[in-house]
Parts: sequence; structure tokens; C-alpha cells
Amino acid sequence: MNDSTEIILIRHGETEWNLSGRWQGHADSPLSARGIAQAEALGKRMNPKDLDFFYSSDLERALHTSRLVGGDSGWEAIPDQNLRERDLGVLEALTTEEMIDREPDAYRSFRNDGPDYEPPGGESFRQFCKRCAGALENIAGAHQGARIGIVTHGGVLGAVFRYVLNLSLEAERNFVLLNCSLNRVEKRGDFWNLISWGDVAHLQGMDSLDDA
Repeated sequence: MNDSTEIILIRHGETEWNLSGRWQGHADSPLSARGIAQAEALGKRMNPKDLDFFYSSDLERALHTSRLVGGDSGWEAIPDQNLRERDLGVLEALTTEEMIDREPDAYRSFRNDGPDYEPPGGESFRQFCKRCAGALENIAGAHQGARIGIVTHGGVLGAVFRYVLNLSLEAERNFVLLNCSLNRVEKRGDFWNLISWGDVAHLQGMDSLDDA
């Protein structure tokens, strides 16, 4: 058995709400025309032998991306609700301006009160990161020595980046979370390593938005 388990994390293609600045969370938005083109370009880059297993968040923007990425290679993603974006509760489906207008107290706390703040009806950043780390460990543990693709969300990628590099949840983000990017991590024994991050070579200059 290979002593390395590699996970290739893919952020979903650009959505209509990404373009309009609307925060998604567990709410959903269809892929934009460019998001579809991004996923198709990634599908053309991938080879049927690149992955042993394929997973996706069960939200439609991720599932749609997974169908476009996996179609040429014959992969059908296993949906997993633990790979969902952070639940933002009352802040979901709003733009930043709408949050400030409609939910000013929740928005202020969301921005300033640290990783343990829970938006009404949502989950704290700490709870979210614990969920993401658990999903990563469970999938890696189920397929030791394999190469696994996961289509998920910008927030999940950010949580995994922090987990793999053991970064504080309060540290400022200084890494990208690009639509339809390839982000590779591996587990050797009990330790995680970052292999590469933010690879969008397959987009050939097509714009790819960073997460909010």
C-alpha cells in the first residue's frame, strides 16, 4: 500500500452569487456561464487514472461542478454533507450591504467577535473548521494510500489549509481560494503536508474569483 494518501481539493466553479457578491453558505446559486466553462476546462485536464475516489459537497453548485469535472473521466462523485460551506444562518443569501442593513448586530459580531461567534441559525468558525477537519480525516482514513478528489467550497478549502498547516483560526488569511482551482494535500502516517495550492493552469487565463 502507498504510504501517502493524497487529497485533491477543488473549489466549485464560479456562481451567479459569486459575481453579485451574495454570501452563499448552505443556500445555493447556479454556476455562471464562466463557472461552467471553468469546470469543463478542469475536466479536460483531468485523466481517468488521476483519482481512485471522488467526493463532493451535496450542495448543487458543487455537484454540478463535479459532474462537469468528472464526466470525461467517468467519475461520479459521492455526496457528503460534511463537505458543505459554513452555515451562515441569518446572513445567508445576503450581500454585505444587505447584511449591514438587515442584520447589523449579527454582521458586526460576524466580523469582530472571533471564531466562537455563531450567527443566529448558523455555526461558528470553530465548529465549521472542526467539521471540515473531521470530514478530511474520515475520507483519508477510509481510503488509505489512495488519491482522492473532493469538490467543495472556498470556506472548506480555507479550513483545510489552516488544519494542514496548524494555523490559528484567528490568523489573517494570506492564501487564495480560487474557483475551480486544484489544491493538493497529503497524509503520511499521522501528519499532513501541503503539496500545492491555487493551481488554475487549466483555465488558461480565464478569470477565477477568490473567495470573499
